[in-house]
Amino acid sequence: MFEGLSEKLEKSLRVLKGHGHITEINVAETLKEVRKTLLDADVSYKIAKDFTNSIKEKALGQNVLTAISPGQLMVKIVHDDLAKLMGGEKVDINEKGNPAIFLIAGLQGSGKTTFSAKLANHLKSKRGKIPLLVACDIYRPAAINQLKVLGEQIGVEVYAEEDKKDAVKIAKRAINHAKDKGFNAVIIDTAGRLAIDDQMMDEISSIKKAVKPQETLFVVDSMTGQDAVNTAKAFNDRLDYEGVVLTKLDGDTRGGAALTIRSIVQKPIKFIGIGENIDAIDVFHPERMADRILGMGDIVSFVEKAQEQFDEVEAKKLQKKIAKNQFTFDDFLSQIKHIKKMGNVKDLMGMIPGMGKAIKDIDLDDDAFKSIEAIIHSMTPDERQNPKLLNGSRRRRIAIGSGTDIQEVNRLIKQFSQTSKMMKMMTGKGGKNMMNAMSNMGNMPKR
Repeated sequence: MFEGLSEKLEKSLRVLKGHGHITEINVAETLKEVRKTLLDADVSYKIAKDFTNSIKEKALGQNVLTAISPGQLMVKIVHDDLAKLMGGEKVDINEKGNPAIFLIAGLQGSGKTTFSAKLANHLKSKRGKIPLLVACDIYRPAAINQLKVLGEQIGVEVYAEEDKKDAVKIAKRAINHAKDKGFNAVIIDTAGRLAIDDQMMDEISSIKKAVKPQETLFVVDSMTGQDAVNTAKAFNDRLDYEGVVLTKLDGDTRGGAALTIRSIVQKPIKFIGIGENIDAIDVFHPERMADRILGMGDIVSFVEKAQEQFDEVEAKKLQKKIAKNQFTFDDFLSQIKHIKKMGNVKDLMGMIPGMGKAIKDIDLDDDAFKSIEAIIHSMTPDERQNPKLLNGSRRRRIAIGSGTDIQEVNRLIKQFSQTSKMMKMMTGKGGKNMMNAMSNMGNMPKR
């Protein structure tokens, strides 16, 4: 996410390294590079200029403390202004109302239908809601079918009237259905077009007037850059929506939409889409995003993702097994599954401070654990429970069964042994102790 922007901004801020104090000359040189970086990221010239002028005003005349360098001070000023540019602080969705109604708008291809299902899953799994998905894209049968498939995948009912062609009436009947059946959240997926047109705008405006949603969310493809900002403004002029959803931030995006959209429409970014998986959305935190853009990682989000997969009872059982040297390949496989549920591996690594730059050229994808899982699944239940059984002939059989080679199998068994020893040490007196540390993750101070 934002790899190119992060790298260029880091180079821009290097200009001040080695300087003993901030001057108008070295600030101007630095900000010239920062402005160029923002323009390359598809930020509008006016916003890039206003942004760098604001930084210049704050930087000049600053007393540089002996504890920090001019470069560090400039990074802090840029960080704070980046966060401010993107909204300053997190703005949550309004869940009041019984049912709470969410109207989803956007162009065709922006990821609107997928986001509708992701939001339903988010409300169900993290907010304790009972959501109903409503198919109001009456022009594309594929959209209705897609919503039904996604709804079945997450265990959420989809209300659809495939033989009807009045989206406003479908939406109103869906609200009545939700009230009758006890749903407390309704998510309405609306029709999009390849470009803005009056018919689409009139229809969604009519739906909004009829159902009076708590939230109208505009979904936009962040990969379209400045076009995304222009589209956001056009929709806001007609709909006066409550928030923006940026999709495909895991793609080859230059970041301009994320940096610019808040300033243009004066509406907060509420969610970001970070992958194809149904749980691949995050609540948008401007400060955390500024951290990530400047290569500082996002350890708070990393911990929150770990907490979602963390089972305290299971962890205590695992701690006892490790202490007794009974950690098995089945336990190892279970931990891999928890890690995979946290999200894209490379994106997770990028949340750890200092890791983003280290892994930028390394190919880490969702299949990173595939060969490990194949090797473990090729073991018998006895072999997974007792790795000491893994002699030469068994290892050759596992290599053939997993489609790997003997070197990979040997390497995994060696790594497993080293990991087991390290975990045992960490649960001993010196570590006191790993699992307690994990269970206390939730007590970390939030921003």
